[in-house]
Parts: sequence; structure tokens; C-alpha cells
Amino acid sequence: MNKHELVTAFQRRVGNPILRRLPFQVLLETTGRSSGQPRRTPIGGRRVGDEFWFVSEFGEKSHYIRNIQADPAVRVRLGGHWHRGVAHLLPNDDARARLKSLPRLNSAAVRAMGTDLLTVRVDLSPEAP
Repeated sequence: MNKHELVTAFQRRVGNPILRRLPFQVLLETTGRSSGQPRRTPIGGRRVGDEFWFVSEFGEKSHYIRNIQADPAVRVRLGGHWHRGVAHLLPNDDARARLKSLPRLNSAAVRAMGTDLLTVRVDLSPEAP
């Protein structure tokens, strides 16, 4: 089992189910490219004005990145509040440099576990409750 498969299996079976339940965990909601169903993924990143920045540790291998490629309309839960947004994949951005501007603990995990880093920017708009 390679690093991507090992980390993904742990996240899918252990980490993500626990993190999704935490009320202030940042979540990214995409639309499943095959199912059309909402898919919620715990992520780490930082809001800067009306943008939310994060780095995917496995780039285009990540299911949520493939969902964004199929439909860039997403929602992000920040501080317990949902925001609609449009996600932009930024392969030309220096993802390692970007991690230096994002929360330290998550950035360290992404650097340590990631094999194909990809920067993502979500342009946010407030969502009514």
C-alpha cells in the first residue's frame, strides 16, 4: 500500500468521520461527480477577506478535487457558518510557499503526508441560514 492509499484509508475510515462531527471544523462541501450527492470533507486553510485558501495534499488524486473539476460550486463551513463559493484550482501557485501562510498544524500535516500538493482558492459569498 503506497502513502496515498494509506493516508486516504485512514482519513476515510477514522479521521474524517470524527472531524466532520466537530462543530467548528472547517468543512468543504462538493457535489459528487457521479452521485450528485453532497460530499463533506474536513480541510484546513485560512480565510483572507472573501477568499478561503487551502492546499490539497494529493492534488488531482483527491476525490474532492475531482468533484471541483466537475462542478466548482462549493460550500465552506467556517466558524460554524456555511458560505457558498466557487473553487479555483491553482496548479501554478507555489503550494509549499502557500502552506507557510496557512494554519501551522494543518500545514505541517499536509507537507508531511502530501505527495502532490495543489493550491485551491474559494471565492466566498455569504449564505443565508
